[in-house]
Amino acid sequence: MEVVQQHLDDAKHNMAKAYLCTQEAFAKVNAGRAVPAMLQGLMVTYYGNPTPLNQLASISATDARTLIVQPWEQKSIPHIEKAISESQLGFSTRNDGRMVIVTLPPSSEERRKNLVKLVKNEAEKGRIVIRNVRRDYKEILKTMQKDGIPEDEIKRSEKKLQEITDDFINKINELLELKESDIMTV
Repeated sequence: MEVVQQHLDDAKHNMAKAYLCTQEAFAKVNAGRAVPAMLQGLMVTYYGNPTPLNQLASISATDARTLIVQPWEQKSIPHIEKAISESQLGFSTRNDGRMVIVTLPPSSEERRKNLVKLVKNEAEKGRIVIRNVRRDYKEILKTMQKDGIPEDEIKRSEKKLQEITDDFINKINELLELKESDIMTV
């Protein structure tokens, strides 16, 4: 049925968004080298409002362990420094009056293990979102059954929904495996 297929497509789309969010979260975690994406999404309280860092400054990597945050307004430097220091990223900051210099800590075994924990946590968040999408769409399918859609059509659709769910959870698990090996490689 077309209506049922539309709901399955919507579920797949929402699960894909959860997968992309997990990918973005993984991109922020990097054990070996400084990447501007590490600070992507970091919120800075500026004029009392939480503002994404990339709206206040440009971010670039100068070497493997250093990021340069060049703010558009010099007044935002202390706010940017505070946001980076208070984040759980473990970076140290200093400023030269014109920009914030962010230094990544050396990649010790303990630091890499902590990063793996962080990545596993992000992966679990992604899997939870995917399972919640499945639950929501299963409820929709049950409601459709009460509205007159044949039971065998609902059962087929639930099976497809589970296959889609398993596919996205497997994708997250594969992504996690790759990221773990990347982090733990010295």
